[in-house]
Amino acid sequence: MTANPLADDITQAAACLGGDGLLAGEVQGFAARPQQQEMAAAVEQALTDASTLIVEAGTGTGKTYAYLVPALLSGKKIIISTGTRHLQDQLFHRDLPTVRSALGVPLKAALLKGRANYLCHQRLHMTRSEGRLGDRRQANQLEQVFDWSGRTASGDIAELSNIPEDAFIWPRVTSTTENCLGSECDWFSDCHVMKARREAQDADLVVINHHLLCADMALKEEGFGELLPGAEAFIIDEAHQLPETASRFFGMALSSRQLLELAQDAINEYVGETGELDGLPDVARELEKATREFRLEMGQGEQRAPWSRLDGNPALTEAREALKTALADLAIQLEPLSERSRGLDNCYQRALRVQTLLAQTTEQPPADYIHWFETWRQSFRINLTPLDVSENFNSQRHALPDCWVFTSATLSVNDSFSHFAHKLGLEDATTLQLDSPFDYANNALFYVPKGMPEPSSPDYTRHMLDETEAIIEAARGRTFVLFTSYRAMNLARERLRDSCQFPLLVQGDAPRNELLERFRELGNAVLLGTSSFWEGVDVRGEALSCVIIDKLPFASPGDPVWQARIDAMKEGGGNPFMDEQLPHAVITLKQGVGRLIRDMNDRGVLVICDPRLLGKRYGRVFLNSLPDMGRTRDLDDVVKFFHASDALSL
Repeated sequence: MTANPLADDITQAAACLGGDGLLAGEVQGFAARPQQQEMAAAVEQALTDASTLIVEAGTGTGKTYAYLVPALLSGKKIIISTGTRHLQDQLFHRDLPTVRSALGVPLKAALLKGRANYLCHQRLHMTRSEGRLGDRRQANQLEQVFDWSGRTASGDIAELSNIPEDAFIWPRVTSTTENCLGSECDWFSDCHVMKARREAQDADLVVINHHLLCADMALKEEGFGELLPGAEAFIIDEAHQLPETASRFFGMALSSRQLLELAQDAINEYVGETGELDGLPDVARELEKATREFRLEMGQGEQRAPWSRLDGNPALTEAREALKTALADLAIQLEPLSERSRGLDNCYQRALRVQTLLAQTTEQPPADYIHWFETWRQSFRINLTPLDVSENFNSQRHALPDCWVFTSATLSVNDSFSHFAHKLGLEDATTLQLDSPFDYANNALFYVPKGMPEPSSPDYTRHMLDETEAIIEAARGRTFVLFTSYRAMNLARERLRDSCQFPLLVQGDAPRNELLERFRELGNAVLLGTSSFWEGVDVRGEALSCVIIDKLPFASPGDPVWQARIDAMKEGGGNPFMDEQLPHAVITLKQGVGRLIRDMNDRGVLVICDPRLLGKRYGRVFLNSLPDMGRTRDLDDVVKFFHASDALSL
């Protein structure tokens, strides 16, 4: 990898982001940032040279504008991929219109999501005609969807924000690649997915997400088929998430949902076509029964473990044979019926594919794949995850245009990009590391408590909560407490529920966005969260003045995917701790730390309770990867910092 030299002459993109540039006249309160201008110049150069660039842009750099400005000025057809659908919406509906207006560029843009985000007319009407929903709430949600279906132009289910993202109704009114009827659907001419794809084909700039990018790279046809080769450049935001997303999409999985939906769709199509309630429906119900019995034999409760833990269990083997038989019987029933309708033919083809998938995921896995499973109360998923996606991703990338920009606030470890680059096979990329423009040295204090036991100690969480209570008191609430496990978070909930005098919000008690909105409105709340609150959370101002992290976020060694990667690295003569576990933990910690200072005027205290940070040699790698801020081990300094901050805000 080579470092990106700072351009001697200011570029067009950098000039637009200057103090008297075009963005300053469009964005209220805009302030020029040298880091943002430097990133814009580097992105502009990469687009000109059709090269690969990796940019770490510290919190507050304004990386979105830094890549949007050169992208819009380039005149190229560009695909921008973000980490989540929420970031997609923010980029497309807020940031992109601002930059387009400031530059005066007549650019045609499109927003494209996976098909599960769009209303399917055929599924909606089939579900309404069935009249078989679990409860009144689902029935009410179905009628809300039906009423909205006559008004929406895009069919994007995000428009119906009053129905939760995980509501049971959504899979009943959206399609998958498996149950989509394609051009033979009666609603094909009004299909929202096809409309979104056509708009993306015609657009100059398309905003997608990593799931969609990887799904199409893996030829799962989730999004847009020929759109990827038609682009001239790719910009990957929140790029630190991409390796994990890619590992899921370059693998294989079989879920109980696939099996149960196949059975239900076969019944619906058969009854709709013939009006008969016997015959095929009886066979499909045997598949439902076999699927539930297979889940029962996988064990109780939530699990995440290697498949080897189950393989060889006689009862599970028997249940698997029953499941294979039920699938085969359904395929036999569907074969002569497949010519009667597109829907029945679709079910027949799905039954054949699922038969193959069942064999692949429950018998001998392919080489270089991790074979593992997950269970929930009533469902399961069996996974085959590739050990390494770099070769797959790199071959896909080289089949596409050469210009790729990868950016995030957290890509480097100890000032090196080698960990991220190796994950995706980007060793030849140009790199640029930009520190945050925020004044951490004066506006933040880093506190590591004294006298903490080792994290493996059974008393660790109790000691950590002793410190936490004192710090929350000094901060007058206004605190995120980020945990590396649900167990520790739940222990904190039990203790702080009675002792904390400030409003207590806990992950899981309400949707994330609702908890964050309440946190902002209350102004003195304490929020307890695990992984989903370590990144993608933006709370500015005094409402968040302290972030407490219970432990260094090393991945659980009991996780089947991690353990398999560790074993493979050991067998290959590598050092899994230094090459994999430590870099991953550093990047995760940087994400958590990034929640604290979100604005030029923010002030706050960062607390990391884990004594390994200062007591272990590898702690230096964490410290070298964090912003430069004042450090203390004295709680009195924390109290004084909060008093001084409160005085400044008066």
